[in-house]
Amino acid sequence: MEAQGTALDEDIEWFLDHLKVERAASEHTCTAYANDLAHAKAFFLKRELEAWFEVDAASLTAYETSLPLELAPSTRRRRISALRSFLKFLKRNGAGPVTDLPTVDGIRKGKLLPKALPLEKLQRILAAADPASPQGLRDRALMELIYGAGLRVSEAVNVSVNDLQAAEQTIRILGKRGKTRLVPLPSETLSWVVQYLEVARPKLAKKPLANLILSDKGLRMLRQTAYDRLEKLVVLAGITDHVSPHTLRHSYAVHLLQGGADLRAVQELLGHASIATTQVYTGLDIEEVRRKYAAAHPRA
Repeated sequence: MEAQGTALDEDIEWFLDHLKVERAASEHTCTAYANDLAHAKAFFLKRELEAWFEVDAASLTAYETSLPLELAPSTRRRRISALRSFLKFLKRNGAGPVTDLPTVDGIRKGKLLPKALPLEKLQRILAAADPASPQGLRDRALMELIYGAGLRVSEAVNVSVNDLQAAEQTIRILGKRGKTRLVPLPSETLSWVVQYLEVARPKLAKKPLANLILSDKGLRMLRQTAYDRLEKLVVLAGITDHVSPHTLRHSYAVHLLQGGADLRAVQELLGHASIATTQVYTGLDIEEVRRKYAAAHPRA
């Protein structure tokens, strides 16, 4: 039973990571989904479910009827919607039920997308890190990687020293679902990363470790620590906007597109499987795509 629970948990974690990173869902939204899916998982474990693809229409009906009648109607609807949204996500990614599932609205995209930071604010945040201390230089290198290479926070904290190819100004990234991509580094980003590697990292390291970014204790930095370090830099920069690592990644994509980068190239740099994800993720106006297409294509 424990192995089954672990397998079910892994897919839930995949979905929650998708909500937070790709859909920019709030912490409140992710927590609500986590609670609702934990409730569903407990129900299906009792029915000896071993994988989510085993869920069929009858299983869904059984789950719906199992919800206590004393629950508020809004709570019942939310739990059912959360499960169906999760199963539809798995199905789109080849890991879900073979049974057709009812259409659900899921999470609204538009309001959840972060705004791209103006370059002036972005530079203030990066400059707030104190390069005179090992921790400050580390924070600057970390934020430079997230913005300069458009990395997910999990990618940034897990990248290894050997992934950096300074001579080629690139970094090798192991992305979602084990996909590897090679991302070019802007010269300023590379300069800060190399400076951190040569000056600060040896002072932080307590024992041999492959990770490029180290915590204050010389260990692999946790995702939440990266969020906390950025939050402190935002405060030091005197910026009142809500800024997360995903905001930096989002800004990277928008700034590239505003500078004339091709949407397909940005898709590859971000590590998105679908160009539709890139378009929604960046908030790109389809009319802007058409205008760029008309200006660039010889037969438009």
